[in-house]
Amino acid sequence: MSAEENVQLVKNGYAAFGRGDIQGLLGLLSEDVEWEIPGKGLPLAGTYLGHDGVARFFQKLGEDTEIAAFEPREFLAQDDQVVVIGSERGSIRATNRAFETNWVMVFTVRGGKIIRFREFADTLAIANAYVATAKAAS
Repeated sequence: MSAEENVQLVKNGYAAFGRGDIQGLLGLLSEDVEWEIPGKGLPLAGTYLGHDGVARFFQKLGEDTEIAAFEPREFLAQDDQVVVIGSERGSIRATNRAFETNWVMVFTVRGGKIIRFREFADTLAIANAYVATAKAAS
């Protein structure tokens, strides 16, 4: 596939996510996809393998996080890599604490499917939202 076709595939994934169509998103992934989320120690962090693993990630995301705004802004592609620069704003359901972060997401595409996803984000902002404030705890 061309770089432009790879960008369109990734945009289709974001569109499916935006509609809440996780099954549609999974259809764009290879069966053995590797989905990597940073932030060792954070509830959503880790590497999720295959469709079942990625579905589990999105289930946990929905349970943990209320996303108020999610905006992929720039799409850069070369060969089989698509890099997306964007931001999101939301809150952690358990603490009702908000977070805001810029992120970079890197997709690797082969044979018309996404085979790898890696996210780079401000994990401190997200970690702080998981922690109840000292005043609330006392």
